[in-house]
Amino acid sequence: MTEPSITAQHDEEIIFIKPTKGWGSLNLRELWLYRELIYFLTWRDLKVRYKQTVLGAGWAILQPVLSMIVFSIFFGNLLNVPSEGVPYPIFAYAALLPWGVFAKALNDTGRSLVSNRAMLTKIYFPRMAIPLASVFSSLADFLIAFVVMLGLMLYYRIAPTSNIWTLPFFLLLAVITALGVGLWLSAMNVLYRDIGYMIPYITQLWFYLTPIVYSSREVPAQWQFFYALNPMVGVVEGFRWALLGTADAPDPMIAVSAIISVVIFISGMFYFRRMERTFADMV
Repeated sequence: MTEPSITAQHDEEIIFIKPTKGWGSLNLRELWLYRELIYFLTWRDLKVRYKQTVLGAGWAILQPVLSMIVFSIFFGNLLNVPSEGVPYPIFAYAALLPWGVFAKALNDTGRSLVSNRAMLTKIYFPRMAIPLASVFSSLADFLIAFVVMLGLMLYYRIAPTSNIWTLPFFLLLAVITALGVGLWLSAMNVLYRDIGYMIPYITQLWFYLTPIVYSSREVPAQWQFFYALNPMVGVVEGFRWALLGTADAPDPMIAVSAIISVVIFISGMFYFRRMERTFADMV
């Protein structure tokens, strides 16, 4: 006599993954559910960046310091570029801090999807986690480089201003701008690989359009509004104002820069979400 077979029944949740139609929604809640993945990707980027290097995280200090020295020699000493009453080295370094975050995040984010093509084609996760991790890893370099800024302020006997509490706001503005532009470029880079070659030139051009080696006061008054359409103008001048007190509060400039940053950021997220259904096929 055969024993009756027992069939175990389990209640399983079946999840159907479908591509979004049209512009769709941002679905930011999904990013929060995958926050551990974002943390892992950020930590992976940091380890890969400094793996098998002699200086390790010291490269985060060396790059802005060497740039500061070169700018001080040529622009500060030879060309006598005005530095708003503070020593030129610290004037330049205060601008290089937010610019370093922006440039690093923009370059890494723009290439992030193509660099992680194996993940895109094998498993499902919110694709926006990849560019987000690239931005977060650039913040680690900022924290290391900021220690040098404190040392320079101590050396030149410049005390932080009472406006230093606004510094996180300007840093957030730089991050939002980099992420917004990076989302546009990363999605476009999947479709057109020329974008990957263009990113360094875009960054270099953006550098000269930002008051890093010079002050925004050198720009004629009739061009100030159009100049402020570059969101990094408000960020850089805000950093100098908050740390060194080099200028009056850049209220109009910050307002314009903040609006442009938010527009770029929101439009970049919607464009990224619209295009992500084609990433696995095109990458």
